[in-house]
Amino acid sequence: MNWHTLSAKDTLLKLTVSPDTGLNPSAVSKRQSDYGENKLEPGKKKSLFSRFLAQFSDFMIIILIIAAGISFLMSVINGHADLVEPTIILAIIFLNAVLGVLQEAKAERSLDALKKLAAPTASVLRDGRRVSIPSEELVPGDIIYLETGHYVPADARLLSCVDLYVDESSLTGESHPAEKDAEAIVPADTPAADRKNMVYSSSIVTGGRGTAVVTETGMHTEVGHIAKLILTDEQPMTPLQKKLAATGKTLGIAALAICVIIFFLGILKKRPIFDMFMTSVSLAVAAIPEGLPAIVTIMLSLGVQRMARKQAVVRRLPAVETLGGATVICSDKTGTLTQNRMSVVQIHSPQGPESENSKASKNILTLAALCNNAVISGTSRRKTISITGEPTEKALAAAALQAGLDKGSLETQYPRIREVPFDSTRKRMTTVHTINGSTYRIITKGAFDLLLPRCTHIRIGEKTLPMSELYRSRLFKQNQAMTDQALRVIAVACRDTDASALTRTNEELECGLTFIGMLGMIDPPRPEVKEAVAVCKRAGILPIMITGDHVRTASAIAKELGILEYDSQAITGEQLSAMPFETLCENIDKYRVFARVSPRHKVTIVKAFQSRGEVVAMTGDGVNDAPALKAADIGCAMGLSGTDVAKNAADMILMDDNFATIVSAVREGRGIYDNIRKSIHFLLSSNIGEIMCIFTAILFGLPSPLLAVQLLWVNLVTDSLPAIALGVDPPAKDIMEKPPIPPNQGMFSGGLGIKIVLEGMMIGALSLIAYLIGDRTMAFAVLGLSQLFHAFNMRSSRSLLQIGVFTNKKLCLSFLVCAFLQVAVISVPTLAGIFRVTPMNAIQWVITFALSICPIVIVELQKKFLSKG
Repeated sequence: MNWHTLSAKDTLLKLTVSPDTGLNPSAVSKRQSDYGENKLEPGKKKSLFSRFLAQFSDFMIIILIIAAGISFLMSVINGHADLVEPTIILAIIFLNAVLGVLQEAKAERSLDALKKLAAPTASVLRDGRRVSIPSEELVPGDIIYLETGHYVPADARLLSCVDLYVDESSLTGESHPAEKDAEAIVPADTPAADRKNMVYSSSIVTGGRGTAVVTETGMHTEVGHIAKLILTDEQPMTPLQKKLAATGKTLGIAALAICVIIFFLGILKKRPIFDMFMTSVSLAVAAIPEGLPAIVTIMLSLGVQRMARKQAVVRRLPAVETLGGATVICSDKTGTLTQNRMSVVQIHSPQGPESENSKASKNILTLAALCNNAVISGTSRRKTISITGEPTEKALAAAALQAGLDKGSLETQYPRIREVPFDSTRKRMTTVHTINGSTYRIITKGAFDLLLPRCTHIRIGEKTLPMSELYRSRLFKQNQAMTDQALRVIAVACRDTDASALTRTNEELECGLTFIGMLGMIDPPRPEVKEAVAVCKRAGILPIMITGDHVRTASAIAKELGILEYDSQAITGEQLSAMPFETLCENIDKYRVFARVSPRHKVTIVKAFQSRGEVVAMTGDGVNDAPALKAADIGCAMGLSGTDVAKNAADMILMDDNFATIVSAVREGRGIYDNIRKSIHFLLSSNIGEIMCIFTAILFGLPSPLLAVQLLWVNLVTDSLPAIALGVDPPAKDIMEKPPIPPNQGMFSGGLGIKIVLEGMMIGALSLIAYLIGDRTMAFAVLGLSQLFHAFNMRSSRSLLQIGVFTNKKLCLSFLVCAFLQVAVISVPTLAGIFRVTPMNAIQWVITFALSICPIVIVELQKKFLSKG
């Protein structure tokens, strides 16, 4: 259907929808069943079977399978077909593959769930009410609202627009935003790039606003026709995963070399060649930490789920790693440090403070209500009033309503015919209204210090007088008194003119204005933020306030929250612009508040901190914040007030727009990093223990303490569940009392590498002692159980008695399950026969238990007497 050839009215008739009420629930339901969901068909995912097969692609696994086959053939050649050992080996490999698939599936489900939390939404008119819904629920005929910074959620025919510009480069390739015109009707053969009356799915509103009716959804959109997927299900490896994959490869080569040495040592000691081959290959399979990146993925996804429950939705996994090292948090003031619940508490005319019902107050509020895009639903009689829109405008509309000024009635009396939308650089908004047939009123509201220079006159009582320096001085003093009370000040000005207002440039409209008055609004700090700021300081993190507000307003709130100590620590955007970048870099650590800044300043601030080696988290919500969010080490977009562009540029979305949530996310990030180190510590020390046990035995001419099938079993039992259970350890209570993790700190720093080797030697020695005291069965039991006990040592550098043995219930459960399985293969006669072990008596079990618990005793003594601090 060529919707661009129809007028807006004809399009509405064709789609059988009213522009005043939108679709009702029954119409939506029917259309959803007719047209399906508004989403593109995802790329094909790997089937479970193909994922299962992929688990067998590892070179050492293939060698082991071949070895199991050779083992069976050799037993047949020798005259006794032994299916037991090769079958058990294959069964263990099969179980490992199943676990691998389950782990992958769990990680993918976690990431899919997070994508849904961060899924785009659409503002739509349904059953007479403006509501926000997931974009995929849109249907043809829905009336949608388009606002700066938001994605266009579906193909749609424009119904109205004000200075609407849309970036359609993802569809048309045009680098410049396209200007839109709701009144245009274009020929059928007009290319998409020139259809001024249409907006298309996946494009971005870069300026202005508008309303449109959805014409096509899902695969029927222009983007759907060319099957261009906007989002990908691919999750690239994080830096940590890449580092661990490389580390694992290096360790794997080392383990493989040792296994080759063990093989040749065995031959020199006249051991059966095939037995040594099976033992060496099994040891290589058990010892090579090929699962490290997969374990890290699961732990990251588990941590990310925890963060999502605390209102921080991570869009990119590397952000989790970076969070733990954050040293500076640059936060917007409004809505993040404050409650974003503004209310007008003072009204000033040029003569001074005014009462709510004074004539001057009502005039100021009338202008503020007209130059305003907040929407009021309901009436005061029905007491069902709701105001939607930007918080500042909602507060102004509410104040006007409180004074008996109905915004809807005012707009009927003084129709708006033109608008220059607010933007964060100009810090003002202008509208033009019809006063009578030939007179038009220009109304501008915005930041006091940016609006006053545009005023050439001032309203004193009923008189309009030329602006003088005396008047300017008085106004500045009034503004200063209000900002010192932490009030956000909005100035209002106007000018009556003729029809030339319709053709003037935006710049010309906002000149020669008459200053009318100021409104002071309070936005109280969030109660939890003061403590969050204190936590930041204890954790070695510098909290920074960035705001478009006046420096005095910002400083007053920053002092209340504990961010600012001295006035000299606050700087304005104007001062920033005048300062050479090199000078800023040298002095950046002196500042705590950046006021009256524009989005371009944010990038400068980020880069200045980064030049000093800081790891910077930055918040943002607007289109122009996207560069700063990308430049920051961790970009944090606002979930409630943020635009789609900001969310897409961010690494993390704060679903509650709260500064305390960032601090909580940093705490979780540090905890996740700690848990990953714990798992690596556990896995590698266990693997080294297995290698050391066999290597030492063969070096000294002893029979191999463990068989291939036993090594594989220990690897299966100890590697997965305890390692993942360590990943759910809650962050240590004192984790925010420590300095941030240095960005260049290696995973094995702080003596971790030495600990891993020494603890691996300890586990190997204990297993070897068990072998010498008893037999292979006892060595098998001690090797498995000592690793399970050792998992508890990983939880903290503090004593288990201090942190509590049972505080990680999942680790306790994994210990019980794995210990039960280890004991079962020894105690159940059928299983004992399969694993070539013999049931042990009570004394042997006591010795086994005593040796197995030794890692806890030895490490506890080390923590008490050798640990620093």
